[in-house]
Amino acid sequence: MAIADEVQRIGAPVRRWARVQKHEYSQGEARPLAGDLGAMGVYLGLVSAGVAAVRASGRELPDRIPPGDAALLAVATFRLARRIAKDPVTAPLRAPFTAFQGPSGHAEVAEEVREHGGVKHAVGELLTCPFCLAQWVATGLVFGYATMPRATRLVALTMTLVAGSDVLQFAYDAIQNGALTGGGREEDVD
Repeated sequence: MAIADEVQRIGAPVRRWARVQKHEYSQGEARPLAGDLGAMGVYLGLVSAGVAAVRASGRELPDRIPPGDAALLAVATFRLARRIAKDPVTAPLRAPFTAFQGPSGHAEVAEEVREHGGVKHAVGELLTCPFCLAQWVATGLVFGYATMPRATRLVALTMTLVAGSDVLQFAYDAIQNGALTGGGREEDVD
C-alpha cells in the first residue's frame, strides 16, 4: 500500500498541472486532450511494435525508396485515408463515434463527432479527418513496404488505381456538365 500512496502523492501535482493546462487550452470548449494523448500513445505503441517486428524479421530496412514507389504509396495513402474518413461504405467503422449529417460531395458523407470531450471524441475526430488518418495509413503502408514490399505495392497499386479512376470520373462528369463548352447542360426549352 505504501507504493500506491507514494504514486498518489507524486502524481497529484502532475494531475493538477494537467487540469490547469486543459482548462487554459480549451477555454470552456469540450476538447479531448486526454483522448488525443491516448491516441498518440496508441500510435507510438503501434510504431514501436512495427519497429520490433521489422527487427525481429531480420529484414534490412531499405536505404532508399525509389521515387515511383514513394509516389505509389503517397497516392495510396491519400485514397485510403479518404476512403476510411468519408466513404459511405466505411460508415460502420465511424458509426460508434460519429453522427451522420448528410451527403458531402460525390460519394462521400458528412459526419460530426457524437461525444464532445474524451476518448470517443478523439477517435471520432481522427476517423472523420482524412488529413489525420493519412499519418496512420502512411505508417501502416511504410511498415508493410519494409516487411512485405511486393504485397504492399499491390495494395498501394489498387488504391492508386482507384484514385486515378476517381479523377477520371470527376473529369467525365465535368465534361458532361459542360466544362469544355463553358456552361452547364442545356435544358430543353419549349
